[in-house]
Amino acid sequence: MNNKKKAIIACLVVVALLVIDQTIKVIVKLNMSLGESIRIFDWFHIEFIENNGMAWGMELGSKLALSLFRILAVGFLVWYIAKKIRSGAKTGFVVVMSMICAGAAGNIFDSLFYGEIFTESQPYYMGAPPAELVSWGNGYASILMGRVVDMFYFPIFSGTFPSWFPVWGGERFTFFSPVFNFADSCITVGLSLMFIFYRNDLNGDVFKKEKPVQNDSLE
Repeated sequence: MNNKKKAIIACLVVVALLVIDQTIKVIVKLNMSLGESIRIFDWFHIEFIENNGMAWGMELGSKLALSLFRILAVGFLVWYIAKKIRSGAKTGFVVVMSMICAGAAGNIFDSLFYGEIFTESQPYYMGAPPAELVSWGNGYASILMGRVVDMFYFPIFSGTFPSWFPVWGGERFTFFSPVFNFADSCITVGLSLMFIFYRNDLNGDVFKKEKPVQNDSLE
């Protein structure tokens, strides 16, 4: 497959995953109150939460610094994918890197725009209605300060740690407890596929001068 086709595939993967991610988030934001939960199965709930942090609800440092770091990270990923395409990377490697890029970009969209275009989501236990879409600048926060929307919750099973277990002995636990979104899934699946199938393509040549490809043979 030639490099032009690989570039088109990378763009299509990123756009398609971004559209799916943002569609899910907007539907949840406009139809659910904060903390509201919809049980699909015992092991799968739609549970609306928001967070200021990284993937899987983690938080690290200030919100502004995190948003700027995300933007720089996505810029680097776009540059790296383009570089690998020019140097003849495998199509599969380009696809999984595009998945990671799309996931990172999906959460950036929340930070960039949601604070500007949505009213603030209020707790479900207070009987609050869902957030509303408003004109630019009339939302709950300034640009780069919007909160990330999460909704997928998989409480696959629950149990109690045995009394002899260090630190958490006798305490209840749920597996799997984090609430996450589609963008987080893109990052996780992309990274998993990369390390399983394409770890040899991460050959430490990020800043090396790329060599022109002489033969665009089918892979």
